[in-house]
Amino acid sequence: MTLDEWVRSVTEELDITDLEFDTDTMHIVLDLARDAAHAVQRPAAPLTTFLVGVAVGRGRTLESAAAKATALAVRDEVGSPTTPPDPSAPPLSGGNTDASPADRHPCPTTPDAGGHPT
Repeated sequence: MTLDEWVRSVTEELDITDLEFDTDTMHIVLDLARDAAHAVQRPAAPLTTFLVGVAVGRGRTLESAAAKATALAVRDEVGSPTTPPDPSAPPLSGGNTDASPADRHPCPTTPDAGGHPT
């Protein structure tokens, strides 16, 4: 099953097929999960995405809630809100903001020969 098929199946199962879950939305969620997992610890990824989902359900935009959560993770990772990040380190926010979402974060949407997402 591809990632797109999985998302479609889950939205149908949860009766939220009216949700616009496009590629940009997928990248925001995947980037958020990655940043939380790397900046905090791995179990922070699903917990953070759940909490951001609750915030979206209560009226925040996905972009705003994800940005706040990512900023919190990055702040905690560098030690304090006043400690600047290492400029030589790769950005946690997905890199080149001029790149398309697919270039910033390749989604594993197509299975390889073994049936695993690539």
